[in-house]
Amino acid sequence: MCNCTSEACASKSAVADLDNNNIAELGQTRVRAAHPGMTKIYLAGPDVFLADAVEIGRRKVELCARHGLTGLYPLDNIVDRAADDASLQIFRGNEAMMIEADAVIANLTPFRGPGADAGTVYELGYMAGCGKLCLGYSNDPSCYADRVRQFTDVSSRDGRLVDALGLAVEDFGLTDNLMMIHALDLHGCALVTPRQAPPDIWHDLGAFETCVNMAARLAAARASR
Repeated sequence: MCNCTSEACASKSAVADLDNNNIAELGQTRVRAAHPGMTKIYLAGPDVFLADAVEIGRRKVELCARHGLTGLYPLDNIVDRAADDASLQIFRGNEAMMIEADAVIANLTPFRGPGADAGTVYELGYMAGCGKLCLGYSNDPSCYADRVRQFTDVSSRDGRLVDALGLAVEDFGLTDNLMMIHALDLHGCALVTPRQAPPDIWHDLGAFETCVNMAARLAAARASR
């Protein structure tokens, strides 16, 4: 199991007490502090594919409101799904929400494979590229390489792991791809995970609420200055 617990991440929320042109140094990890007046959080994740996607979105938005934040959930966009350009409407609506948002909380729980949902990963990268606060969680705390083994044969060759096709398997002991993990490290806070996967990884919002709480603390610390 990877050492990526919510406790480790919570300790990094002490960055709210640091400031240097909106960038703080915490140990050797550069963490982006909250934007002035930050209130809007883009809620990224494959939750939109759940059978009860609207309900899970409502729960997430309510948790944000409880902490004084506004959650922006992709399914709140109005889209004509019968239109020829429905997919483009969805993209533009989500992009508009990301532009409006001050931060992102990304659900990076593995989706239909050993890694996070591709669309969510794009959105995390978009927000990092915009210089916005990036938080994320995964309800599966296992290491990426261990999950790859569930989908293909993995063996050791010349000091590295390879899959059944001879392709290298990333093996840094991280919960997912290094570009995602370190995007969070450098633009917000380390990935939040539970110590053990909850019985229902798609409906348990404990790790999500930890992210919301951290975002609220950062926003409050900035507003009090």
